Amino acid sequence: MATEPRKPPLQLVARLRRALGGQAGWGGVIVQILFVAAVVWIGYEIVENARANLQAQRIASGFGFLSNTAGFAVSQALIPYSETDTYARVFFVGLLNTLLVSIVGIIIATIIGVLVALGRLSPNWLLARISGGYVELIRNLPLLFQILFWYLAVLATLPSPRQSISLFGTVFLSNRGLIVPDPVPQQGFGVFVAAIVIAIAASLLMRFHARRQLFAAGVKVTIWPFVLAMLVGLPALAILIFGAPFAFDMPQLKGFNFAGGAKVLPEFAALTIALSTYTAAFIAEIVRAGIQSVPKGQMEAGASLGLSRGETLRLVVIPQAMRVILPPLTNQYLNLTKNSSLAVAIGYPDLFSVFAGTTLSQTGQAVEIIALTMGVYLLISLVTSAIMSFYGWRLNRSLAA
Repeated sequence: MATEPRKPPLQLVARLRRALGGQAGWGGVIVQILFVAAVVWIGYEIVENARANLQAQRIASGFGFLSNTAGFAVSQALIPYSETDTYARVFFVGLLNTLLVSIVGIIIATIIGVLVALGRLSPNWLLARISGGYVELIRNLPLLFQILFWYLAVLATLPSPRQSISLFGTVFLSNRGLIVPDPVPQQGFGVFVAAIVIAIAASLLMRFHARRQLFAAGVKVTIWPFVLAMLVGLPALAILIFGAPFAFDMPQLKGFNFAGGAKVLPEFAALTIALSTYTAAFIAEIVRAGIQSVPKGQMEAGASLGLSRGETLRLVVIPQAMRVILPPLTNQYLNLTKNSSLAVAIGYPDLFSVFAGTTLSQTGQAVEIIALTMGVYLLISLVTSAIMSFYGWRLNRSLAA
């Protein structure tokens, strides 16, 4: 005997109505349905309009162009690349260049920002005024202006390769960039890297043990001699047993330029310096505000326990201030990554320059290229936010414990 389908309970229907419509009830549900329908219709019209325009211009849609030969050179490539490679290879070259300048910029900006913030809070009058002047000057100048300043007014005025500034005849600085010896991996390179990884892991474990003893039992454990011995001793032992991990390809001046060695492009240097110093000014204010949000009694409590000012900041104040610092700090990391697209102004081959610029102009696949570029920047932002959120979760757990 067939049974009739059970009707949803009235409470479930009421809860669904409140969730979708809020205080407006069913009227709110109808408004949201109409809004979603309008968004879907607008999206459909945009797609159809783009498809019609592409057909009118006889431009094939799709991502098949990625397998075509690019036919142009890229001044900096972290992976092997030549003009005969495909546009897909160009995409990865630009992506790696974007990630490189973003990661290096984030690290440098964080270090500068923290130091400037501590300088602004320093009781030293001169140091506090210099730090405050840095913040007010740098953050009130447009970023594009600063990029052009470092590229045109500083690096472009360096001498030519023949008159380059030399350091011990191995490092050369000119308007072509910074030329340094290029390390070439040898047979013992893998063991050397493994020794460094083991030393870092052991050092982190010792630091974790020392912090646990400090917070749990109030015992201060000195670990820096053991950490230093570990970081120096293990790699040195690997070198003694397995030989030098790498040999150096020395740069040599041939004609009007250098041959050999590794080159740091002036475009990369200008972009990294500008992004780092500009973002550091905002990070400094974020860190300063976070530290000042912690009650002053925490500093006095640390002093009463015999901790120095630096130890109190590192062990007591900053862990509490990180709750205030992390959200706006994440925004600054995201801004630095997105601002790296200004590299197109000085010709640094990042993702936006070589893919959304040169590749788009050659292929005309605007929709696909812009969609890919947008997706990449969105993915980078989401990954950065996830990492910072995870760090914040771990920090809250440790503080709660």
